[in-house]
Amino acid sequence: MNDSEPSVTARLQRVEDMLAIGQLPIRYAMAVDERDVDAWVELFVPDVRIGAAVGRDALRETITPMLRMFYRSIHQIVGHRIDIADDGQHGSGSVYCRAEHEVDDRWIVMAIRYDDEYRKVDGQWYFARRRENHWYAIDLTERPQDVSFDSWQPTPARPNLPHSASWRTFWDGVDTSSISRHAVTE
Repeated sequence: MNDSEPSVTARLQRVEDMLAIGQLPIRYAMAVDERDVDAWVELFVPDVRIGAAVGRDALRETITPMLRMFYRSIHQIVGHRIDIADDGQHGSGSVYCRAEHEVDDRWIVMAIRYDDEYRKVDGQWYFARRRENHWYAIDLTERPQDVSFDSWQPTPARPNLPHSASWRTFWDGVDTSSISRHAVTE
């Protein structure tokens, strides 16, 4: 082994960190689906920021009413990318999720990507921040495009579909009318 390569101990620590971070989205999904708010808030750093508020109690006050907007839910984690910073104390990642929610007599299906920031506190990994990107939210009987990609909210908003620079470059100048009548024009 040359001096520029990480030691076996450092490599093992990185694997352990990756596995610990990989458990966060699964534990998050289970806590939401089981309505275990205590377990849910414990997944976040103690000084988590919720707007101007700070801390797990503020997080609890925010999430509890949101969880009462739907009766049952099923969150399926379908992919997770993790990057750990060189300091071994911070990381970031993206988690793909398919979520289903029972709202009155509707069964809402959502495609979500969470963009996460992770932080290690006293040897334990936590979410420092989670940003949800809802690509669509529809009743099981609907097509996303036919309901502006969000029929769950009282006032549907434009979805946060992929609009990255690479997305726009890929489709720039291409006639998409034969594959989508709802092509993104931004």
